[in-house]
Amino acid sequence: MTELPKTFDPADIEARWYAHWEDEGLFRPERQGAEPWTIVNPPPNVTGSLHIGHALDNTLQDILVRHARLKGKDARWVVGTDHAGIATQMVVERQLNAAGQKRTDFTREAFVDKVWEWKAESGGQITRQLRRLGCSMDWANERFTMDEGFSKAVLKVFVELHRQGLLYRDKRLVNWDPGLGTAISDLEVETKEVRGNFWHLRYPLADGSGFIQVATTRPETMLADMAVAVHPEDERYKALIGKQVKLPITGRLIPIVGDEHADPALGSGAVKITPGHDFNDFEVGVRAGIKAGEMLNMLDAKAAICQTQDGLVPAELIGLDRFEARKTIVARLKDEGFLVPFVDKEGAEHDAEPRTIQTPYGDRSGQVIEPWLTDQWYVDAARLAKPAIEAVRSGATRIVPKSWEKTYFNWMENIQPWCVSRQLWWGHRIPAWFDADGKAYVAETEEEAQAQAGEGVALTRDPDVLDTWFSSALWPFATLGWPENSDPTLGGRYSNDVLISGFDILFFWDARMMMQGLHFMKEVPFKTLYLHGLVRAADGQKMSKSKGNTVDPLGMIDKYGADALRFFMAAMESQGRDIKMDEKRLEGYRNFATKLWNAARFCQSNGIAASKHLEAPTAELAVNRWIIAETIATVQALDLALADLRFDEAANSIYQFVWSRFCDWYLELIKPVLQGEGVAAADAEETRAVAGWALDQILVMLHPFMPFITEELWSKMGPRDHDLIVAHWPMADARALDPSAAQEIDWLIRLVSEIRAARTELNVPPGARLALHIRDASAETVARLARQEAALARLGRVDQAQGDAPSGGALQLVVDEATFVMPLGDVVDLEAERARLTKAIAAAEKERDGLAGRLGNPSFVERAKPEAVEKARADHAEKAAEAERLSAALARLG
Repeated sequence: MTELPKTFDPADIEARWYAHWEDEGLFRPERQGAEPWTIVNPPPNVTGSLHIGHALDNTLQDILVRHARLKGKDARWVVGTDHAGIATQMVVERQLNAAGQKRTDFTREAFVDKVWEWKAESGGQITRQLRRLGCSMDWANERFTMDEGFSKAVLKVFVELHRQGLLYRDKRLVNWDPGLGTAISDLEVETKEVRGNFWHLRYPLADGSGFIQVATTRPETMLADMAVAVHPEDERYKALIGKQVKLPITGRLIPIVGDEHADPALGSGAVKITPGHDFNDFEVGVRAGIKAGEMLNMLDAKAAICQTQDGLVPAELIGLDRFEARKTIVARLKDEGFLVPFVDKEGAEHDAEPRTIQTPYGDRSGQVIEPWLTDQWYVDAARLAKPAIEAVRSGATRIVPKSWEKTYFNWMENIQPWCVSRQLWWGHRIPAWFDADGKAYVAETEEEAQAQAGEGVALTRDPDVLDTWFSSALWPFATLGWPENSDPTLGGRYSNDVLISGFDILFFWDARMMMQGLHFMKEVPFKTLYLHGLVRAADGQKMSKSKGNTVDPLGMIDKYGADALRFFMAAMESQGRDIKMDEKRLEGYRNFATKLWNAARFCQSNGIAASKHLEAPTAELAVNRWIIAETIATVQALDLALADLRFDEAANSIYQFVWSRFCDWYLELIKPVLQGEGVAAADAEETRAVAGWALDQILVMLHPFMPFITEELWSKMGPRDHDLIVAHWPMADARALDPSAAQEIDWLIRLVSEIRAARTELNVPPGARLALHIRDASAETVARLARQEAALARLGRVDQAQGDAPSGGALQLVVDEATFVMPLGDVVDLEAERARLTKAIAAAEKERDGLAGRLGNPSFVERAKPEAVEKARADHAEKAAEAERLSAALARLG
């Protein structure tokens, strides 16, 4: 046994133990023949740094993997990072810009080399930070989504999907980010409300017979208008269907078409159709018979005006930024009489009607997104989604909480083709080569593509790369050796046992892993998908840098220790709810760690050491039989909670057992035994053995939540033949449950608690000892009082007295059938105490009734802020309880 320092210092032990675990290979100990248990981490961006969401996500995973390891399983936590195409390219380009260079100063190959150099120098920050959190990951087999083996898997998947007709090239509208110069997915678009305008335009009919009025928030797109749509049953326009409009500025003749997209009740009922620059208009154009290849495009990759295929855009507009062009076009429409003024309530005319516009922005660039018609590669997601939908319906994959199933089904059943190409240099280069006629040859190597095209055919490789999510969708099986490993279970590790994920990447990642895993492995990628909520600011707002309310988890670790942060995350993680950051709770869990530390020091000072046995020692004393039973009950509660992924219940179970049952009660109850106060030596020896065993079980059970302090205490309590990280999880042996011991000690705890509460309420001096008279006690209670006399005397500061209590004021308690009377005449001024209590009761009742009046006033409840109403309810409950408690104290005085 090594004596523990007086003060618990988490910083001192965390780095030391993590390095030890990793150096000794204890995150993946050799366990031949053990049941495999596998989880993969959502690979963080290689550019990333640990944020509070990472802290939650990885804490929950580490709890499960440490629990599985302690259960004797061959537990493996697959770890790696994502190459993060857009984010990483942005980081390196900013670095070049700071040096006065830009990406296009380099060849593609030279730029990619620069990115690899950056990764080697700076790409390991997030993995170092995960170590600080205590994540017991399989670092010896760390993966990267662009390492050689993973890249082979990506190429194979692309080629196979193409061969099977599930991946194809098509001209469609995409979300184009002009800032990044690439297509992005719907999920990477943030819609914001911005102050904008609605312009009303008059389009002249080609035959000169009149005008048709349309409205738009993007007047510059009229340069590529190809139709005006009206509802086919709208009586105002029925006769115009099939006629033509001559567009202002370009002079282009476009048809008036009937389409139900036009709503007669909105505006004029007529809608300008720009199929090359609006998703709804694209569908209208297709229904009108306009082929994608014929749709006009009037923007270049930087969202500047370019010439359309028909050459009708005026030369003076070419090259203007879209927003500059908007001003110019509006001014010209106004000058030529095609702009309909908006008249406000005061009768004043304006060029446009002010409106709040839902505007799409790129989540990384912050630029307004443009729907843009380009040739891209698409995955037929609808076909891949069908088996993934059925897997959840059948229960092959269980989603927890179950409430997320509806969201999953809704998205998957309405899924659109998945655009998987990106116009970047960093990423998995698309394995397609084009001949001079634009025909694509898809193959894993250029040699194979050349063989398809034929000898002598000049080929050029597609310059685009794959969407980052395309590669990360293969994470559950490509990290485990596929495709080289042909074993369909990949050594028993596929399907993975569980996936822990934020709900915000359910569609980005989780659903796509389901699709790809089922298609290529013919089995679900994970048996259970657990979706946790967000970590929010203390006031419930979403954290963001712009609000200045983010929390640095590393700062919390520096202040409170990794164990406290981890326990906070587990204790607050309630299924289906977000977590509110609460630094007071963090401080409380740091205090919890300190309490455990001090309990271990108490054990050391009283000759209690590491247990030599896995099974509980034989015990005769009720207090020892009780703590053994409480320990086993806690093991059972933990196993059930973790099986159901009830992290908060698991944390609360071990917290209550350690703080209340073990530290506050058991260690106090055994002090007379340990100090030899009228007990046999055998009883003291038994108690030391049981206390040492119980502390060992605490350290094992708490280890998944608080790995650092538990490993430190394990090492200091006596010689061990293994580290705690690879210890044995306690056996939940129901035979150890002891109802008679539980009844006796629970009775003792209730009696002591009642005595302590009453002493406090009646202002009995802490040092005063009271005589304890007992009335109407059963034979069992009398026997208990005899057995627990020493503990009751120490904890309640009472001395059992014979005979009836003397007349006069006394503290009276009823516990079960017995009445306990403690005369107070010598220690308390009874009249003064009655007066104090009467006054305090009146004050509490007055506040209670006042609050009840406010809460009974509908005007207050309906008009006040919700937090004010909630506070009033809480205050009312508190004052009502206080009045009741004080009244009970007054009644005890008789």
